[in-house]
Amino acid sequence: MDVALLVEGCGHFTALRGWSQRNHASERRVARRACSTAAVTGFVIEGAALLDLASGERVAASSVRVEDARIVEVGLDGQRVAAGDDLPRLDAGGRTLMPGLIDAHVHAAITKMDIGSMNHRPLTRIGIEAKAILEGMLRRGFTTIRDAGGMDRGLKDAAEAGLISAPRIFRSGRVLSQTGGHGDTAAPSNHPRLCACGIDTTGFAHVADGPDAVRRAAREELKGGADQIKVMAGGGVASPNDPIDMTQYTEAELQAAVAEAAARRTYVMAHAYIPESIVRAARAGIRSIEHGNLLDAESARVMAEHGCFLVPTLVTYDQIAELGEQLGFPAESMRKLDAVLSAGTVAIQHALDAGVRVGLGTDLLGETHRAQSKELRLRNEVQSPIDVLRSATLVNAELLGKVGELGVIAPGAAADLLLVDGDPLADLGVLDGQGDHIDLIARAGEVVHDGMH
Repeated sequence: MDVALLVEGCGHFTALRGWSQRNHASERRVARRACSTAAVTGFVIEGAALLDLASGERVAASSVRVEDARIVEVGLDGQRVAAGDDLPRLDAGGRTLMPGLIDAHVHAAITKMDIGSMNHRPLTRIGIEAKAILEGMLRRGFTTIRDAGGMDRGLKDAAEAGLISAPRIFRSGRVLSQTGGHGDTAAPSNHPRLCACGIDTTGFAHVADGPDAVRRAAREELKGGADQIKVMAGGGVASPNDPIDMTQYTEAELQAAVAEAAARRTYVMAHAYIPESIVRAARAGIRSIEHGNLLDAESARVMAEHGCFLVPTLVTYDQIAELGEQLGFPAESMRKLDAVLSAGTVAIQHALDAGVRVGLGTDLLGETHRAQSKELRLRNEVQSPIDVLRSATLVNAELLGKVGELGVIAPGAAADLLLVDGDPLADLGVLDGQGDHIDLIARAGEVVHDGMH
């Protein structure tokens, strides 16, 4: 029986057409030898039901041409894209073709739920564990992630060099926290370590007090290649020293971080739960509020007025409640969980009612990263499937400053593509689990998973 065979080699596909199945093994050997001298740098997907995020519809008989990591042409409703015989063609068989997902709040380098143990974990082991976490994210269809603190430069460098298979990474590096804030993990001491510079640095955070210290800490992370700055603007669940309802950082301190980020043409994201912290952050020029579980109508209005995004992270509280105690999550943190556990969906509704742009994040820790895709289902409790998918693509792309480049299937966009066996508009469950229904994943034009053959 004649078949069209696609063989992966050298990170690309080579098309072999019209040969019989009995010769597949020899044909693969020939293709791999040919690839070493003439690698194909693109492909065509045909016969797909393209998910049009703007209209919220699946457009049957669609095709996409990819060359050199970019989408070059899109054909809708039976329109055939112009591509020569040199590009391999893949019949999608009616599967849903959609852009890769974006997770705007991850901690891939926090590899244990027992966060206290991270201070004693060798960096080399953290790197190896983070590699596996990043590979899992990509396999679940998240082709872009925003690190919300803790990832060092080496992991992003390794991903960009092709040493590990990972999503595209926007890295925050060390977070900025005040003394006794959400990033300060040190126990209270009778002999505190105080230095004239006002900064105490750990692997996860710069504990920096005062506008000048905040400015210096932000500059240090930006010098080290951070794509954006993360600040702790309010109390947290996982931290040992601060109650949930605590405000953190003055407006002057927040403005110092925002000014330094703006000088590098980037922005600041802020951890915050309570309305007072959220309003202070929005007025200081913070671009996105992370979590925001206790947001109310008035603080949502202020966010909308200042163009501030909300990035909810429902699944992390779900997983902490289910698994935190057995995985060593701190007992005091488990006690603080009740204050935010059930409030997240109400906060999202306040944000939507006010016109706030709502992205999608997960904030999972350690062993719970496997639940990443469950965030889609949890969000479906307050948003329609198409709006959940827009949050994970179009809205997150806007948040990252990558409109037209990420989260969309259009000419000129990065070729981050998923072929899904099912209709996510009818059932977001087809994106759940570990990518079980995602038959093909391309990131920047490279096919990193092919379950079609």
